[in-house]
Amino acid sequence: QVQLVESGGGLVQAGDSLRLSCAASKLTFSSYSMGWFRQAPGKEREFVAAISRSGGMTSYGDSVKGRFTISRDNAKNTVGLQINSLKPEDTAEYYCAARYGVGRSSTSSSSFEYDYWGQGTRVTVSS
Repeated sequence: QVQLVESGGGLVQAGDSLRLSCAASKLTFSSYSMGWFRQAPGKEREFVAAISRSGGMTSYGDSVKGRFTISRDNAKNTVGLQINSLKPEDTAEYYCAARYGVGRSSTSSSSFEYDYWGQGTRVTVSS
């Protein structure tokens, strides 16, 4: 059974940096583009970032451009999300997701296109 396990969340102060990580297992990792989404309390799930199968292409949600960086290591089956200059509005549950990418566009911001999801890691930013 495919597993995506996020880690790295926590309670931080505004302006801090944080790195989230997602470890994938039981899938051919290089066949999947990967994405990060987040959901704040009482709000809909929001696209954060996505990365292509090779890592050569990335895309970001408008609210995080310039502060967030997505990366992947296909040798280790991991995808990371570097978050800088954290703001209180970044407080949310962050989810890693995998999208089968062979024969499809390089990245996607639509949660409906993702096949597998992790359980999430919580990020809380205090002001």
